[in-house]
Amino acid sequence: MPVKPASEPADTRRHLPVLALLALAMTGFICIMTETLPAGLLPQIATGLHVSVAWAGQLVTAYAAGSLLAAIPLSLLTAGWRRRHALLFAVAGFLVFNAVTAVSTHLVLTLTARFLAGMAAGLAWSLLAGYARRMVAVTQQGKAMAIAMVGTPIALALGVPLGTWLGNQLGWGLAFGLMSLLCLLLVVWIYAAVPDYPGQSAHQRLSLGRVFMTPGVRPVLATVMAWMLAHNILYTYIAPFAVLAGLAAQVDRLLLWFGLSALAGIWLSGRRVDHHLRRSVLLSLAAFAGMALLLAGFGSAPRVLQIAVIGWGLSFGGAATLLQTALADSAGEGADAALAMNVVAWNSAIAGGGVAGGVLLQRWGPASFPWAVAILAGLAWIIVWQSRHHGFPAGPRHRIADRVPGQA
Repeated sequence: MPVKPASEPADTRRHLPVLALLALAMTGFICIMTETLPAGLLPQIATGLHVSVAWAGQLVTAYAAGSLLAAIPLSLLTAGWRRRHALLFAVAGFLVFNAVTAVSTHLVLTLTARFLAGMAAGLAWSLLAGYARRMVAVTQQGKAMAIAMVGTPIALALGVPLGTWLGNQLGWGLAFGLMSLLCLLLVVWIYAAVPDYPGQSAHQRLSLGRVFMTPGVRPVLATVMAWMLAHNILYTYIAPFAVLAGLAAQVDRLLLWFGLSALAGIWLSGRRVDHHLRRSVLLSLAAFAGMALLLAGFGSAPRVLQIAVIGWGLSFGGAATLLQTALADSAGEGADAALAMNVVAWNSAIAGGGVAGGVLLQRWGPASFPWAVAILAGLAWIIVWQSRHHGFPAGPRHRIADRVPGQA
């Protein structure tokens, strides 16, 4: 994707288009809220649909499957669309399918709506980073992406508990109805504040194979897989791990601390990503591995667990900004396709974290989690360290972009 729109060179912009970037952040917030809202309301959903809690849990699975399967095909299908049209199409999907979920009383219809909402999320995630980068000069792209990604930790830290509370107070259907209302407001916001850009013409589009083989793309995707797998093993099974420290009743508080510290991590990464991307990734992974080793040795101590969760959030908060910036920089004109691959990698790691964590829990118990996390974080650190020429080069991003033709 070209970074500079034909009508207005990005280099002439001095101020970040904060209102437009926050609209992208709101889109990410809705993606996460729509994905995770059922998790806190499974008993109520099961009662409303007249199914078991296990079947109600498949609402989460259906959404993830839609995102995983649709990200790349929908990204390719809409590559030629004007960018605002594509974004509005994704948000309209959330509006419609959350509304269907809100009124449905049949499991099959609800699962179908969840799958289609997941498809909308797959398209949205493939658009957000590239859209944010396109609004600003190269030297501001990291900061722009940090703002555009801020909706994710907010949803995880505050939105999900709030949605669960509303569902418990007003009914799970109304909680999904409120999500549709947010989508309607977001449509107006996008029309009012988000600039439009042309899509890619046929001759500009690169094949998936060519994008995947672009130097730097595979190391970044490998880092995404290792880092996100490590994170999701611990995040998915934080409740049984908290039992070891006697904090089983404070899991919600631990997740709140994680979310708030992740917000701080996004702020730190936004300040450093344009000038110190490689160093930021290496420091974040080293800190994450260090927190894992601290938990491995002293995780049964409540205070240690609380401190480690805050450090974990700080080290993880900027991951989306850092990794998507590195991936888009590496892919250049194939950034949109590469970012669609990132959606697949990210969702695969979420699913893989659930599976791997379950196996570890059954075989060796929750005390094994920090060791697995430390190994995976260490593997990601090695990949980044070795990718000094392509993927995670040293130096300010704008100098790298000037040296490499086609980079954006």
